Amino acid sequence: MVTKVVPGLLIATQDAAQAAREACNRITKGIQDAIRDRGTATIALSGGSSPLDAYRLLAQETIAWAKVHVYWVDERAVPKAHERSNYGQAKKALLDPAGVPEANIHRMRGEASDLEIAASDYAADLRDTVKSKLGGLPSIDVLVLGIGDDGHTASLFPGERTVHVTDRLVAAVPAKGEREARLTLTAPVLENARSSTIIVLGKAKHPALERIWSTNGGVDETPGRVVRNFRGSICWVIDRAAGGMG
Repeated sequence: MVTKVVPGLLIATQDAAQAAREACNRITKGIQDAIRDRGTATIALSGGSSPLDAYRLLAQETIAWAKVHVYWVDERAVPKAHERSNYGQAKKALLDPAGVPEANIHRMRGEASDLEIAASDYAADLRDTVKSKLGGLPSIDVLVLGIGDDGHTASLFPGERTVHVTDRLVAAVPAKGEREARLTLTAPVLENARSSTIIVLGKAKHPALERIWSTNGGVDETPGRVVRNFRGSICWVIDRAAGGMG
């Protein structure tokens, strides 16, 4: 029998629509708490389809966006207007509708000809502009994550050494098969977030969740297990299908 321990708070919802509302509420609270406590807030967004409805709802919330700086967890090596650009998806769902000031948007340059340089530049931006630090490293107030069917999170993929990178804040991820190259925050940054909302939807994600929540296993097979080392608060927002209930 597999023993499971969910690291953090679990909110199990009936469907994707309810999950989006719950995730929006958690993200909003994290932003507002940071503004109340420190005068500003930082949030790092993930791509993919799972968080988009939450982003659309977030754009409707009453938030002092002039006090919020927006970053990305990862980005694909595509132009910013490309349909697979994480920035492009967030711009349409959240940034434009909410009126986030351009000066507060910190985009990963996925279209750069040299992704190693782009990773180094983004790490410098994080160090310079994320004023909240823990252990000398940037501490993002609100981290939004998802989990892939294969157990990846951010752009930390099974069988690749990126999940073990500890000497850089941002890493370039080479292309593999049909997967385009990417940029990703590394484990030290992810683990240092003050709060994390992890949105997991759909039946296909259930096996990955089981592996992440199992008391046994490793990050090489299931990089999503990196969340077990997070220092801040964690909130899982899942639907019934992801939880194996439908």
